[in-house]
Amino acid sequence: MKKNKTNLTSRFRAGSKKRSGLQRMKNYFRFNDLVTSKERLHSIMNCAINRNRWIREDPSVIFHFHQSVRSFIRAGYLIMLTERKKGFNTPLENPSPLLLGLLSEKEYQNPLLVFKKAFREYSIKEFDYFMSGIVYFSMGVYEHVPERNIINPYIHLIKMLDAAHIILERGKKTDTAGQCGEKQKM
Repeated sequence: MKKNKTNLTSRFRAGSKKRSGLQRMKNYFRFNDLVTSKERLHSIMNCAINRNRWIREDPSVIFHFHQSVRSFIRAGYLIMLTERKKGFNTPLENPSPLLLGLLSEKEYQNPLLVFKKAFREYSIKEFDYFMSGIVYFSMGVYEHVPERNIINPYIHLIKMLDAAHIILERGKKTDTAGQCGEKQKM
């Protein structure tokens, strides 16, 4: 008699299809707006730092945001590893300060530098610890404050959101330019 072994490990993804970092970024921005993400991250951070305040949003919304940011961080890591060959460089012509945001001119020209610098300083586990910590401290009033420096990961995360948005915008422009070129050839 043959014994069949049943795989009891859980699978979080439906299907075994692997997605690239860019596809994961597109999925993140499909469900989360850039401005809303930055505002929500700021409000969570603000409530985590202030001892006498907690966030007033629905905990399920905060949990969903926490999970989506964790996915975003992993997508950024994948982009940094796999997209080195692609050029996201764009020459600058006197960019406005509003266009740059927190990014420097070099980072605006090559947004992959933001991800390289962020993951050089912090690992994925440290970003996860940061997100878990600020969500924990923002959900209630506590006497303790986070024991680590939480400002630097916050700044890196804001810069990564800006850089990912720039990468996707430039990808849309090259896709539409490529489609126009294909139509002209036909």
